[in-house]
Amino acid sequence: MFFFPLRDDNPTSKTPWVNWVIIALCCFVFLVQLSQGSYNEVLIQGLGVTPAVLFGQNYLPFEYQLVPSWATVLTSMFLHGGIMHLLGNILYLWIFGDNIEDCVGSKFRYISLYVCCGIAAAFAQSLVDPNSMIPMIGASGAIAGMLGAYLILHPRANIICLVGFFVFFRTVNVPAFLVLGGWIGLQFLNLGQVDSGVAYVAHIGGFVAGVILIPFFKQAHVPLFDKSHSRAFKIDRVQSKDLAKGLHVPSMPRKPKETTSTDDKNKTKRHPWA
Repeated sequence: MFFFPLRDDNPTSKTPWVNWVIIALCCFVFLVQLSQGSYNEVLIQGLGVTPAVLFGQNYLPFEYQLVPSWATVLTSMFLHGGIMHLLGNILYLWIFGDNIEDCVGSKFRYISLYVCCGIAAAFAQSLVDPNSMIPMIGASGAIAGMLGAYLILHPRANIICLVGFFVFFRTVNVPAFLVLGGWIGLQFLNLGQVDSGVAYVAHIGGFVAGVILIPFFKQAHVPLFDKSHSRAFKIDRVQSKDLAKGLHVPSMPRKPKETTSTDDKNKTKRHPWA
């Protein structure tokens, strides 16, 4: 059995260009990583955040010193450790990032919020283990900040999630506070997995940063804790063939109102074949 979000029922008022550019940059950098072969390890070591190096406790070999240590909190956001790492981040940024960009309004302010959350995530993980020489990479911390911001702005927005068991699929409208609350809860539960290779503290740090910062970054007219646009826990049956074609299930189909005049009713009675 599996469960993951597909999209949200939360329309935006404009095209999220910055969000798309960030996604495109992450994909481009990952393709560059793949093209580098064994040199990719140098990129990860030199552009990832290494806590001991960031705090001046240790140094990298000269061939790994690609940028100043302080700059790695920025460069690390665009590197990824594998295709699933990249796809997972892209999915969450595509679902939630566009609404944050819409609520913030200014492209510069959205970039600033994204970067601030990423920096907060990097420092949160580094402060937990300041002597670590293991580099951290990925946009997860910054994207976690977008999840935290989304929770404050749209807690009742419905997230269309795919639930599957073998060949049986369903899409379910789940309120954002359950999806995102469950996500951040899992980060806390997994803190004890030291050898997992996942920077859970970075996720928590980025998420908390998003929660704290979004009231200051959002436009003045944008309310916090906005209402839902559709009915929660609505279930749609999905055929496996629909998944192959590309899933697009309306979260709340609307039936148009039908108005008929007295004359129309009489015509229908007189001409039943019409």
